[in-house]
Amino acid sequence: MSPILETVRLGSPPWPTLDPFLFCVHHNDQYPAGDERMAPKASLAGRNIGSDFSGKDGWSMYHGDSIPGFPQHPHRGFETITLARNGYIDHSDSLGATARFGYGDCQWMTAGKGVVHCEMFPLVKTEEDNPTELFQIWINLPAHDKLVDPYFTMLWENTIPKLSFLDDAGNDTTVTVMAGTLDHAKAPPPPPNSWASRPEAEVAIFDIVMSANAKWTLPAAGPGINRALYFFRGSSLKVAGRKVAALTRITVQSDVDVELEMGPEAGEVLMLQGRPIGEPVAHYGPFVMNTREELQQAFADYQRTRFGGWPWKRPDPAHARDQTRFAIHADGRKEVPEQS
Repeated sequence: MSPILETVRLGSPPWPTLDPFLFCVHHNDQYPAGDERMAPKASLAGRNIGSDFSGKDGWSMYHGDSIPGFPQHPHRGFETITLARNGYIDHSDSLGATARFGYGDCQWMTAGKGVVHCEMFPLVKTEEDNPTELFQIWINLPAHDKLVDPYFTMLWENTIPKLSFLDDAGNDTTVTVMAGTLDHAKAPPPPPNSWASRPEAEVAIFDIVMSANAKWTLPAAGPGINRALYFFRGSSLKVAGRKVAALTRITVQSDVDVELEMGPEAGEVLMLQGRPIGEPVAHYGPFVMNTREELQQAFADYQRTRFGGWPWKRPDPAHARDQTRFAIHADGRKEVPEQS
């Protein structure tokens, strides 16, 4: 029997996900050079500023009106995972925490009982383009943990395992392990209340980059796990011998090995895996709870408390152009990664 359970074509974002994941979007913007404000050195005419998802000229402003990105907005009841593949992301939040990360870093934030944050994409280069690429992934929290204290963890690029495999023909596959375990390599730990912090959940996030014609076998996980392969770059891919086109989600059986064979062009696959939480989901806008009544309470709490308020002078703060990667947590703890 084929291990393929379902194939779904990927249309406009967000991509369809499986429990425990809620949301997955791939942003890939070819931003131009930045001006003195780190805003695009280009006309914004013809864009719906404040809600620009147009992709005009290869990039969007999203909800930014100067620097592209997502100014202050609230979350409750789930976690955001931001895989920063290229460019910088400037984070600030209602707890007073702030960071600049990018170029292979990952930020994993537990919204818990409520946090307001922003994610801005400063265009720091003034004489050349500022390509910015990231994945934004939401993973649910079980009811027991929906109102835990907010918390974020930085997974810096130099701490995230990258494994290389050669097939019999010498073709290369590189797997980056943002969550979970592959062979001897284990990803840095997620936040303490994350569903991914429970070994039995078997949460894994792999980025699989394969050269043309490369073969690699994804090893089996446990039974009863949702395992989705997002084939988002390349011309074709064979999964267990079955050819699939680009921009396809392939859901596969979790407890068997699955052979992947890339087509005549190099390609890439994102894998999202985890044991389903299996609880009711009540989702509206930035809040994900279990019941409609809990959603109503979330909106009431946000209107009353603003989840701690906003300590920054702007809704879209960004760091100085020459600021390197760092993080300052709500307790004042500062991290500076090895600069690569």
